Amino acid sequence: MKYTHLGRSGVQVSRLCLGTMNFGPKTPELDAHTIMDAAREAGINFFDTANVYGWENKGLTEEIVGRWFARGGGRREDTVIATKLYGSMGPGPNDTFLSALNIRQALDASLKRLQTDHIDLYQFHHVDRNTPWDEIWQAMETAVAQGKVIYNGSSNFAGWHIAEAQESARRRRFNGLISEQSIYNLLRRTVELEVIPAVQKYGLGLIPWSPLQGGLLGGILKAQNDGGRRAEERVQNLLNKHRDQIQAYEDLAVQLQIEPGILALAWLLHQPAVSAPIIGPRTSGQLDDALASLDVELDQDALAKLEEIFPGHRPAPEDYAW
Repeated sequence: MKYTHLGRSGVQVSRLCLGTMNFGPKTPELDAHTIMDAAREAGINFFDTANVYGWENKGLTEEIVGRWFARGGGRREDTVIATKLYGSMGPGPNDTFLSALNIRQALDASLKRLQTDHIDLYQFHHVDRNTPWDEIWQAMETAVAQGKVIYNGSSNFAGWHIAEAQESARRRRFNGLISEQSIYNLLRRTVELEVIPAVQKYGLGLIPWSPLQGGLLGGILKAQNDGGRRAEERVQNLLNKHRDQIQAYEDLAVQLQIEPGILALAWLLHQPAVSAPIIGPRTSGQLDDALASLDVELDQDALAKLEEIFPGHRPAPEDYAW
């Protein structure tokens, strides 16, 4: 396993982050524990979850991870656990967003579900436009002082949100954010305009989610041609829109003798701002496929061909101005 510092922090995380969103809703608990054990055995020490995961049964995914930690054997000690807050966890007016009150309540609830005394990376799942940063950081300073949180991260922030958060933290002489979790893949490269420049300016590690764009970059055309089931409507509509690109991509994967899903992850691992893409395996076999991406070296010719198929962005404003 390869490791890297998460942004400017001293903590080292595996180059792949195990996403747990499927645990519970799609992956039964025993299978989830098997996947976590296999990931740990492979050297993945970075797990990501959120308090809302479990969907109809919000909190279930954290509980599954917590019961895995409770099995002992160094599972908790070996894991950099990241979770998130923002989404609604109840019917009350203060059960959502980033007020100091909800931060305190949500944090204590996540600690209980995860069966741990601290969160290594506590992330804001979305920007809260109605809570001032001074309030957010005051609450987080308290949580850090209490030993309940070590680092903070953001998710789904715009570049200016990151700048606003960091400048507010700087005025308070607080560490602020060390990571940003954004959608980023060969098809979705909008973050290259302003988020990635902000991440690099402020020393944040980028944690891409949906690296395969819902399976679209995982060999979907070949699977359908081989008799696989039709994708869900949202993914199928996106496939219809980008069919020529996806076909060219899968043809290139054949030329490179790399499975499409592995190629998509390998491309992300070659992007300098990226710390660790989030993989969300539903089975141990999918975990094995993701691990294979760590051994792929893409030469400049391969990277150029991918750029031709999926054109990216220059940083703003040069992308749309002189």
